[in-house]
Amino acid sequence: MSTRPEILFPLFKDLTALEGIGPKTADHMVGLAIERPKDLIFTLPQSGIDRSVVSSVKDALVPQTLTVEITVGEHSPSRKKSGPYRINVVDAHTSFRLVFFHAHADYMKKILPTGKRMVVSGKLESFDGVAQMVHPDHILPSNQIDTIPKFEPVYPLTTGVTQKTMLKATKSVLRLVPRLPEWIDPAEKARSDWPDWHVAVANAHDPKSLNDIQANDLSRSRLAYDEFMAHQLTLALARQNLRKSKGLVTIGDGHLRRKILEQLPYRPTGAQNRAILEISADMSKSVRMNRLLQGDVGSGKTLVAFLAILISVESGGQGVLMAPTEILARQHLESLRLLASEAGVTISILTGRDKGADRVKKLAALASGETNILVGTHAVFQRDVIFSNLRLAIVDEQHRFGVRQRLELGQKGNAVDVLVMTATPIPRSLALTQYGDMDVSILDEKPPGRKPVKTAVVATARLSEVINHLRMAISEGRQAYWVCPLVEESEVLDYTSAEDRFKSLRAVLGEDVVDLVHGQMHTMEKDSAMARFEAGRSKILVATTVIEVGVNVPNASIMVIERAEIFGLAQLHQLRGRVGRGSSQSTCLLLYQAPLTKSGRRRLDVLRDTEDGFVISQTDLEMRGSGDLIGTAQSGLPRFRIADIDSMTALMAKAQIDARTLLTLDPDLTSHRGKAARVLLWLMEQEKSIRLISVG
Repeated sequence: MSTRPEILFPLFKDLTALEGIGPKTADHMVGLAIERPKDLIFTLPQSGIDRSVVSSVKDALVPQTLTVEITVGEHSPSRKKSGPYRINVVDAHTSFRLVFFHAHADYMKKILPTGKRMVVSGKLESFDGVAQMVHPDHILPSNQIDTIPKFEPVYPLTTGVTQKTMLKATKSVLRLVPRLPEWIDPAEKARSDWPDWHVAVANAHDPKSLNDIQANDLSRSRLAYDEFMAHQLTLALARQNLRKSKGLVTIGDGHLRRKILEQLPYRPTGAQNRAILEISADMSKSVRMNRLLQGDVGSGKTLVAFLAILISVESGGQGVLMAPTEILARQHLESLRLLASEAGVTISILTGRDKGADRVKKLAALASGETNILVGTHAVFQRDVIFSNLRLAIVDEQHRFGVRQRLELGQKGNAVDVLVMTATPIPRSLALTQYGDMDVSILDEKPPGRKPVKTAVVATARLSEVINHLRMAISEGRQAYWVCPLVEESEVLDYTSAEDRFKSLRAVLGEDVVDLVHGQMHTMEKDSAMARFEAGRSKILVATTVIEVGVNVPNASIMVIERAEIFGLAQLHQLRGRVGRGSSQSTCLLLYQAPLTKSGRRRLDVLRDTEDGFVISQTDLEMRGSGDLIGTAQSGLPRFRIADIDSMTALMAKAQIDARTLLTLDPDLTSHRGKAARVLLWLMEQEKSIRLISVG
C-alpha cells in the first residue's frame, strides 16, 4: 500500500465539494487550518449551546441563551432608518421584546405575523430593565419546534466563516465518513470502551450536552488516541528502521575507564552507573544506539558522556561531542581536557573560528586517527571533516538542534551510535512526543558533596543591599555572576541593559573587579573576559543569557538575575545551575520589579521552593504549554487537532506501548491490524513513515 487507499479518497477531495463551501469560503477556511474534508472531520466543536425549550423567560438569569414558545404581539418600527425595530412577544408567564437592527417592516411582518404562535431561540439580555432578545438565532412556527437542536455545537471560527457555514459543511462531510478497519488493539478498545472510528466521529460532532465536549468523553478520547497512535507509530517505525540499519559493535576492555574512575575524588552516583551500563549495552549491539541522556543541572552528564566516548576509544575508535555554541564547546573542552590527559587520550576542538593551516592540521589528525576525541560546533557538519573511525556522536543541548542535524551527525561515520544529552529536564509528555523514537537514560541524583543553592526573591528597590552583599563576598575572595536581560538600553522596555549594569557596577566596585560578556561581543573579547573570570582575576561577570549553559567556575558562588520575572522558568533554573559547583555555600538572588503579575510570582516562588528540575519543567509546561516550552518551529512537534500533549500524557504513553508492540509482532504491518494501521498513517498524513516499512 504505497499510495493512499481508495477508501480515504473522499476525505482528501477539494473542500468546495462540500455543501455550502465555495472557493471564497474555502480560502477563509485555511485560517482554521482546514484545507480538505479530512481537516473538517478533526475540527471538533469547542463548546455548545443548550437550546432545550423553557416555558417562560420569567426569572431567567440574564444574559442567557433560551428557547421559548411565544405569541407575537405589536410591531414597533423605529422612526430612524438605522434604529431598533421592536416586537413585543408573550410567553406562558411574561412578556419581553425581540429587537432587530436594519430591519424591513414588510419582511418582519412576514416572518413574525402578529397573533401567530412561534418559537424563538437566542440570547436574552436586559436593557433599561426590560428583557429583550436581539436578533434571535432561530425563528420558527411552533409546529417546527423539533427542528431546533436541543444542544447546538459551537465550532471555532475565523474571518469569513460563520457557525451556519461550519454546521452545514460538517453535516456534508459526515456523509463522506467511511467505515475504516480497526487499528486499535481489540483488548485495549474493549477496556477503554471506545466506539468504532466512524461512530466516534459522528458522536463528537453531535454532542448532547457539555459533558460530550469534555476531553474524557469516550468518542473524543478515542480520536485523541488515534492521533497519538499515528505519531507513535511514526516514531516507532523510525526507531525500527534505525535498528535495522547495521550498527558497529563497540566493546571496550575498560582500561581507560578504570583509570578515570580510580582518580575521581568521589564515587559516581547510582544514576550515573546505570546510565553508563545502558549506553555500553547499546554500543555493544549490532544495531545503532539512539539514546537520550536526560540530566538535571549538576547531575554529572559530562562524566557519563566522557566514559561513553572512552568505550569508543578503547575499541580503537573515535568520539565526537557537539555543542550548539562556541562558548559551550570550549567549556566542554576545558572540563574534558583534564580527564583526557588522565586517561592518556588526545582531544581537539573544531569551531567556525579554525582557519587556514591550523584547521588543515586538525583535520589531518582527525582523519589519521591521531585525535581520539573531537569537541565541536556545527562546523563538524562540513564535508571536509572526515574521521578515521568515528563510533560515537554525542549531541549536547538537543533542543537547540533540529532532528535533521542530529541525523547528519550520525551519518559522519559508518552507522555511528548517537547519544543526545540535555540539561533541561523534559516533562514526560514532551519526552514521549519529541523523543519517542529514542531510548531514555535519566540522571536523577546529584554527585555527593553538592550543597543546595539558597534562592531568595528580592525587589529591585533593595538593589543597594544586593551590591553591599557583593562587596562583602568579593572581600572574602568569592565570585559572582550578574545576569541582565538585554545587551543595550531599550527605549521601549525598562530593563537594565548588560552594558549599563556593567558600567554602574564598575563605578561602585572598581574597574578591575567587573567584566562583561554578551553574544554581540567579538569572540576574542568574549574569550578574554571569560578567561579573566575563570582565572579569578575579575570577581563579577556581568552577562546576558549567553552563560546559560556550560559555564563552569567552581569559585563563583553568587548568581544575581536582574528582572528575573521576565525570564522563563527553565532558563532561570539553568542560570542558577551555574553556581553551587564548588564546596562553599552558594546563593541565587532573583531581582524583580514590583508589581509582579500572578504568573511572574508563581515562577519565582517555584524556583525559590525547589531545585528539582523535573518539578520546575512540569510547572513550566503547565504554565506555558508544550509549543512555547521548546519552540514548535524548531522542535518538529506535531500539531494535534484533538489530542492535547500537556494533559493526556497517560494516553500518549499507552499509544507508545501499543505502537511498539504492534511493530514487534508485525514489523511490516501486513496483518489485518497492521494494514489498518497503514490506513491510519495515510489518514493522518504520515506518508514518510509508510516509506520506512520494508514491504509495500
